[in-house]
Amino acid sequence: MSQAVGVKVDRLDAIRSHLYANGFSTIQALADAIGASLATVRRDLQILEQEGAIDRVHGGARIAEGSSVEVAFQEREKRHLSAKRAIATAAYGLLHPRTAIFLDAGTTVLQLARLVRINPMPLRIFTNGLTVAQEFLNIPNLEVVLLGGQLRSENASLVGPQAEAMLETLWFDQLFLGASAISSDGAIYSVDSAEASLNRRMLARSANRFVLADSSKFGTTATYKVAPLDTAKVITDSGLSRHWRDELVNFGVDATIADLRAKE
Repeated sequence: MSQAVGVKVDRLDAIRSHLYANGFSTIQALADAIGASLATVRRDLQILEQEGAIDRVHGGARIAEGSSVEVAFQEREKRHLSAKRAIATAAYGLLHPRTAIFLDAGTTVLQLARLVRINPMPLRIFTNGLTVAQEFLNIPNLEVVLLGGQLRSENASLVGPQAEAMLETLWFDQLFLGASAISSDGAIYSVDSAEASLNRRMLARSANRFVLADSSKFGTTATYKVAPLDTAKVITDSGLSRHWRDELVNFGVDATIADLRAKE
């Protein structure tokens, strides 16, 4: 990708993010926010409108109906990106050719999927993540299976009884699972009941289980408990506090700390 094209893509992402965060914005407000001319913003808005990402209204623009979920996922994907990439690099080093692995739909696991896309090896990959599955289009040496089920738009994932029934017929050498929250009680939590239920089935159907969670997830909570943290090994980043490093030892959790400096 040329530098000019890269700048344009960054600008389009900036416009989408601004509109998602602020709702309707005038062309002048967008120009001020992204540091571009009015003419450039107008051209960019035309592109985004053609893509169906935004609606142009008199004097400005807003996120198109139906696209806010996609933008929300992209916003979560960008948070703590250096940590997620460091964790993904550590996880990639644990992969073994010619094995069956499950990659869940989380944004940290997505970074692992992107490493596999760049450096593929013979793998049988199962996932319930639409975005994860898309990473593997036309990549050699990969056999990719996407679970069926009910679409959970908030996470671009498939959940529900059909997905759980399919898991009951499968066995995985390795599971790489994301986490919405890791609470002070030493458990993994999810924001969605169907996702939590499916996560529990993933854990039960896997020989080697890894939770990929950046340090911001520790000491937080969500509504639905998935499982005790010691049912899996943890891969996190070096931003994890001393308190939580000690807590992982107390909980009997085998943890790998990925060095953030290696990704800077």
